[in-house]
Amino acid sequence: MMTKILINCGSIQLLRIFVSGIFLVAGMNHLLNIEKTAKKIEQASFKGIAYFFGEPQWLIILSGIVMVAPGFLFLIGYDQMGGNLFDGGFDPRHINSSSGANYDTWTLFKNIAILGGLLFFIMNNIDNLLK
Repeated sequence: MMTKILINCGSIQLLRIFVSGIFLVAGMNHLLNIEKTAKKIEQASFKGIAYFFGEPQWLIILSGIVMVAPGFLFLIGYDQMGGNLFDGGFDPRHINSSSGANYDTWTLFKNIAILGGLLFFIMNNIDNLLK
């Protein structure tokens, strides 16, 4: 069911910039701080999941690429494609990061907020709204 709602186009652009910015910064952090991120995986309760898929350093590089590439697509306007790619990479990462030694509810609610921003773009055809 589609209901017409008036919305400021600038707010959609800001949401796109902020959500993609989170992934661009996090992805670059993964690519530039591989060993620091590997230590976080080592402290996670479910680190066996990461080791099941391979060497943590390679998974961190892959995770960084999975955040930077769709982050750029999302930033330039490929909302649904970028959002779906993010969601596919976001859910497995959330399991590991939310079970780490330093886990708190802030991590959970931060990830829920990010997922809400992604779902906004996945569920709405923003191209039609902006025309």
